[in-house]
Amino acid sequence: MPARPATRPAPRPAPRPAPPQAVLQVVERQQITPRLVRIVAGGEGFAQFRDNDYTDKYAKLLFAAPGSGLRPPYDLAALRAESPDLLPVRRTYTIRWVDHAEAALAIDFVVHGDDGIAAPWAVAAQPGETLVLTGAGGGYAPEPDADWHLLVGDHSAVPAIAQALEALPPHATGHVLLYVEHDEDRVDLGRPDGVDLSWVEPGDDDDALVAATTQLVWPAGMPHAFVHGERGTVKRLRRHLVDERALPRDRMSISAYWARGRGEDEFQAEKREPIGQI
Repeated sequence: MPARPATRPAPRPAPRPAPPQAVLQVVERQQITPRLVRIVAGGEGFAQFRDNDYTDKYAKLLFAAPGSGLRPPYDLAALRAESPDLLPVRRTYTIRWVDHAEAALAIDFVVHGDDGIAAPWAVAAQPGETLVLTGAGGGYAPEPDADWHLLVGDHSAVPAIAQALEALPPHATGHVLLYVEHDEDRVDLGRPDGVDLSWVEPGDDDDALVAATTQLVWPAGMPHAFVHGERGTVKRLRRHLVDERALPRDRMSISAYWARGRGEDEFQAEKREPIGQI
């Protein structure tokens, strides 16, 4: 019996190239509401920004620790192998708008006191300071010919929902349900005349946005839905839309932007676990 030829291990796939880092300079800081700060950034590094047509486009912001001596663009692979304690902190933020003619973009930061890394940076940022980011990612844009549109979210989803509303055709119809804890943080959002916008009043618990969505009277036809916000709330909204409204999964973009009681590092790590992906 002839000997079987020795099997060779399958070649490892080539490592994916690191995404380019756009090293931008802060052009302007705008106080949109008491708890919403907009940073406009641009410059020569804008050429490294990779745009897309999604209305929920987002970037990964890189923050090096003060005093680390690191200068962008960062060699993340070398740092990961040789000095992991110096790796810049990564934070995910929706891009509010992009202006290619001006080589600039804007990112909105929800601010809650001194908590976090990115928001306190945005509060103190001055023109000329550096902002390093990769991206953009994304996965949703409203279908122009959908029967109607359903957009639901909390403060963290306002930038993406604002972009979606601006992308809708004039004949679009639908409902927008938004929750912010303080009335003074509501913002004017341009939208077609047929799209109704409701600001959800804060309740005694976390049920306000869920209650408003479950009580909504649906128009005829099938909506194209965008539902994003806090993880626990989003899970309940997904259950309602799928189990009670029988909305097909391919008719919605639904995901958590954050989790109550979790920092982003912990939140993102949990999302990579099997249960988090489910």
